[in-house]
Amino acid sequence: MKITRMLLIVGMLLLSTTGFCSNQANNSKQIDKTIKVVVPQRPAGQKDVLALRCDPIKTVRIGFVGLGARGTEAVRRFTYQKNIEVVALCDLHQWRVDSCQRMLQRAGMPRAARYYGAEDAWKKLCQRKDIDLVYIATDWVNHAPIMLYAMEKGKHVACEVPAALTLDEIWKVVDTAERTRRHCMMLENCVYDFFEITTLNMARKGVFGDITHVKGAYNHCLWDYWGDYNDNWRMLYNIANRGDVYPTHGLGPACQLLNIHRGDRMQTLVAMDSNPVSLPAYLSMHGKDAEAKAVKNGEQTLTLIRTVNGKLIHIEHNVASPRPYSRMYQLSGTRGFANKYPVEGYALESKDLPVEVTGGKQFTAHEYMPEESMLKLMQMYKDPIVKDMEQKAKEVGGHGGMDFIMDSRLIYCLRNGLPLDMDVYDLAEWCSLIPLTKLSLENGSMPVEVPDFTRGAWNRIKGYSHAFVE
Repeated sequence: MKITRMLLIVGMLLLSTTGFCSNQANNSKQIDKTIKVVVPQRPAGQKDVLALRCDPIKTVRIGFVGLGARGTEAVRRFTYQKNIEVVALCDLHQWRVDSCQRMLQRAGMPRAARYYGAEDAWKKLCQRKDIDLVYIATDWVNHAPIMLYAMEKGKHVACEVPAALTLDEIWKVVDTAERTRRHCMMLENCVYDFFEITTLNMARKGVFGDITHVKGAYNHCLWDYWGDYNDNWRMLYNIANRGDVYPTHGLGPACQLLNIHRGDRMQTLVAMDSNPVSLPAYLSMHGKDAEAKAVKNGEQTLTLIRTVNGKLIHIEHNVASPRPYSRMYQLSGTRGFANKYPVEGYALESKDLPVEVTGGKQFTAHEYMPEESMLKLMQMYKDPIVKDMEQKAKEVGGHGGMDFIMDSRLIYCLRNGLPLDMDVYDLAEWCSLIPLTKLSLENGSMPVEVPDFTRGAWNRIKGYSHAFVE
């Protein structure tokens, strides 16, 4: 009886082991089904622009293209910047150009050249010899064409998000930046929000240990904002396109935490979405039944990304459902946890923290640390950038001050010939979710390869950092 039972157990173990091996084989076959994305060969004579340094510019001369809500606000913020000159203003509508001109005059700044009326009026601005930086805040579809033209004319470019929409556009921007050796930065302001930049500094100092999982999102119901977009361009884009069409606010801070193309890189992604419901309802409510039936973008789009070093990124997009605003911003590490939405907090072991932070209190990483301790910790790890300009940023504003910090860092690096905080590969990687999630969704949520936009240089720089004058 005992021998029979023993044989039965051995047989079950063998079957279990065989089944496990079979599953492993099936999983390997599934991995082989990843959609491959072509990485074009770098053109002859070009090299990467990692940590690109250009000649210092004593006074940065700027041309603004696109003066809607975002562009006009940028001009306002720049009236508070030093060592800059607003040389030219451009928009399709004259009244917007004139409004920004009056803003400059009220600030005691010289009048700027004006360009308006024609769809390609921005080309004349880019052709000027007295402009160093073209600052772009148009509708999305015009971002890449203006960046490409401006770099060809020898200008540095800074472009609102998302800066490019297709893989073809992204590769053209990368190749042009490498060939012209011009800075090409996407204006991702969320990496400069106070919680994010402080948490990044803590992460670089090892407070959270080995970070294994990060989350980001753009969950923002736009029902009250759709009408603000000239000729309804943002709504039209969501009607015509499926996927995470606005990923950079969530992805940018996540990528900085994981040192993407500075020791790691995104390797594979999978996207899923739910059926569009709220956006069609909104359109029908406004008498646009034909458009309502044509909506392609899902109500909620979820993207999972795995990196070469085995880290996981979770990104969300939802601009349709009624819900509180959230960029999530969450990290999980081997020593602790950070979260911004809906509650700002850190979960860390008191035994790992100095007594000036804990105040002698005992707590564990299974719950948020006391607010008093959190504030002391954030003060201890306040980034030098924030220390230098926090008060001024809050006075000037721009999404609570992070926009002013973004502008200030851009000008600081250009004036001192330093690498920018975000380079063209950040632009490429963060924008690539737009076409790559679409590719995954349209192929039954198959895994999709994330291209190496550095073409092999992603591991040369070790760790993300901000550049400063020595």
